[in-house]
Amino acid sequence: MPQVKLSKEDIKKIENVGIDLKEESRAGTFIWENDRDIYRNSKENVIIRPLATALKEFPWIKEILWSIVSPEKDDYTRKAFESGLRGSFIYIPPNTVLKNPVQTCFFIKIDRFNQYVHNIIYVGENSVAHMINGCTAASYVNQGLHAGITEFFIKKGATLSYTMIHDWAENMEVKPRSAALVEEDGTFISNYISLKKGRDVQMYPETILTGKNSTTRMTSLIYAPEGSHYDVGARVILKGENSKAEVISRTISDGGEVIARGHLKGENKNIKAHLECSGLMLKEKGRIHAIPELESSHNDVDLSHEAAVGKISREELEYLMARGLEYKEAVSAIVRGFMDIKIMGLPEVVEKQVERNLKLVEQAGL
Repeated sequence: MPQVKLSKEDIKKIENVGIDLKEESRAGTFIWENDRDIYRNSKENVIIRPLATALKEFPWIKEILWSIVSPEKDDYTRKAFESGLRGSFIYIPPNTVLKNPVQTCFFIKIDRFNQYVHNIIYVGENSVAHMINGCTAASYVNQGLHAGITEFFIKKGATLSYTMIHDWAENMEVKPRSAALVEEDGTFISNYISLKKGRDVQMYPETILTGKNSTTRMTSLIYAPEGSHYDVGARVILKGENSKAEVISRTISDGGEVIARGHLKGENKNIKAHLECSGLMLKEKGRIHAIPELESSHNDVDLSHEAAVGKISREELEYLMARGLEYKEAVSAIVRGFMDIKIMGLPEVVEKQVERNLKLVEQAGL
């Protein structure tokens, strides 16, 4: 375990977002608390630095810093820019295949604290890596803000699978801003998971497929209990010839509000992309608003979308209850089937953590 001051409660919160503090199955670790890094370690061929330190060691970072997320995008990016060089730099050198995931954790331990961070994730040519990003706050934190700016660079022939798991305080404002640039034959897999109450969560990551045969798959699983407000989605700009994209959104409203956005934009020939927005209503009080968009400036594209919002069918419930399940057990089984994590293509070690989180939600009572 990292030799840092973490209480038993802190450790539990951090582990609940997929962070393995024993580092038994991790290629590297970066932990950021409030406004500073408190631990970093590399066990495989990955370079992990605080961003300010990395800029001194690798001056070329200046050329890509704020290149795909503009500081003028909105108030949150401006304040992050003004806050200086806070955040992480993760670099996977060319021709590297990491055996285990890299893990990063952004943790808030001060009530009403505003956390602004800027992260650079750079995957060199022909490299393969998995990352887990866990974001959470101490159990006694009630309010605050997290605005994490992340720029991903997926070089030629590289693959990055990135999974973000959120478990913030109930009254937190969460405003991640991210963009990914994917070169020829590159692949970017982005997974976002939030299974707890989020009072105000807003994120709209963008992936730009610049290279020929580049690919992305962006998936989100959202559970919104009463009092939650999620405005989430994904945008993909397909610039490279033969580029492909899939955006999948699975949302459950248990009394909360979810706006699920998706935008596919085709700009070259032989492009294929699909957008799926599926919502499940558990209570009458909740709300799900699916907003799919397709846009093309080229005649040789194949863009499609499907969107569906509904409640659990009486037939499904009766079928399961006729086979011996209690009502709550039947609802839980249907919800677990709807939130099928197999669609995310997670590595086994990450899949086990997500399964654990789903069970915690069930135990809390869907």
